[in-house]
Amino acid sequence: MSGKLKDEFPWGNFPFGDLIGIQKKKFSDGESEVSLEVTQGHLNPMGSVHGAVTFALADTGMALALYSSLLANEVLATLEIKIMYFNPVLTGRLNCLTRVLTRGRRFAMLESEILQGSKIIAKASGIYAVSLKRD
Repeated sequence: MSGKLKDEFPWGNFPFGDLIGIQKKKFSDGESEVSLEVTQGHLNPMGSVHGAVTFALADTGMALALYSSLLANEVLATLEIKIMYFNPVLTGRLNCLTRVLTRGRRFAMLESEILQGSKIIAKASGIYAVSLKRD
């Protein structure tokens, strides 16, 4: 999978995203959609998708949604993400839909929904810091 996402994400190279196969579908106006096709490498010892994979989808989706609202001189950083898991996933495609709920000058709150088709797999909420780029 290495190199698959090169130049596909606005921040450039994304080795971790390449490693687990995250694909950017869209991002604009404080919203994003990312997806992932489940492989054997995503499974935990019980045969379902590891929670960290779902978490990584939410974190990436949140970063993209917020990134779409940044000014040229701003950067973002994850401060906190909380996630609730509702259903296990064994195979197939996961989609993460994210939106910015509120954005101030220094902080933003976001919400992600991880789906398999129309079935809700998990929901996450996150708080991100927004700051000016350092020279």
